[in-house]
Amino acid sequence: MVSPQSNTAVLWAAWRRLYPLYFTLAREFVIEAQPCSDLDDELHTPSAESVGEAEKWFAAMDTRIHIHHLRHFAQTSSLMTEQALSDLLVHSLNKKQRTPDDRDKVDFLLVQIFSMRVPSRIADADLTLEVTAKILEPVIGPIAGNPPTFMKDLDELISETSRAGNLNVLFTSRIIERSREVKVSCGDQFFEPIVMSAFARFGFLIRRSFFGLMQQDLNLTLDGLRELGNRGVTTIDCRKAQFSAEEPIKRIRMICLSWRVMFQAEYSSGQPLCLLVDLRTAVESALVQTAKSGSAVAHTKAAATAAPARHGT
Repeated sequence: MVSPQSNTAVLWAAWRRLYPLYFTLAREFVIEAQPCSDLDDELHTPSAESVGEAEKWFAAMDTRIHIHHLRHFAQTSSLMTEQALSDLLVHSLNKKQRTPDDRDKVDFLLVQIFSMRVPSRIADADLTLEVTAKILEPVIGPIAGNPPTFMKDLDELISETSRAGNLNVLFTSRIIERSREVKVSCGDQFFEPIVMSAFARFGFLIRRSFFGLMQQDLNLTLDGLRELGNRGVTTIDCRKAQFSAEEPIKRIRMICLSWRVMFQAEYSSGQPLCLLVDLRTAVESALVQTAKSGSAVAHTKAAATAAPARHGT
């Protein structure tokens, strides 16, 4: 069983698998990466000195590779398999000193691993802390003790998320920011199996809600663009979404379709999702304006048709 107390052989095996992955990730994000001779030599039974050198190498790389790199790499690289995620988790949990960035990486990795292992059709109500802990037990060990007191806070945030009607409501309610405050308040307690399980459960359920609302907003935006096209509209004002005042609706449609692929692992309220909210607002505004224009034109035509009849009486 992989755990923070894994022996040197397990950790070394994980490092050997992670070594080329780190180089690939570093190359993609143009991060400096010097070779580690002992890992290059692929030693099966390392000396204490080799372990120390490898530990220093990974520590240096971890200061350059941040959580946003990891999230993007998980979305785009086929190298981020369940084995790779587990190796990254082993590496992070075995650190003697952990930083807030390590905590965020562990939180992200656990949600990724959990999403791969949890039954796809499991209902939110059935996903209890006990069920979550059982699924994650092979990678973090068995839970012990009572549920953390902050579970109530996380459950309230989950309930609030389920009531959100769209991404804009979710963003303005600051669900992610508020959950982060709870996470930070845990300190080193975060790395206890029961606490990690609680946050993995929370992260999975929040991400599921994000994906649902994201798909809803994308579909409504695409439907709106289709309707605008039917009305003969070719451009709309998208300055609020950081586009032009006369943005072609064909381009907006292509962007929305590309986002369907892009939003596979990320569920934080980053710039692309905020842009999606603003694009939906721009499309809805254009629909309202064109509807008014259409009504005005129809009213004018009707008045022009009726005028001769009134004149003849």
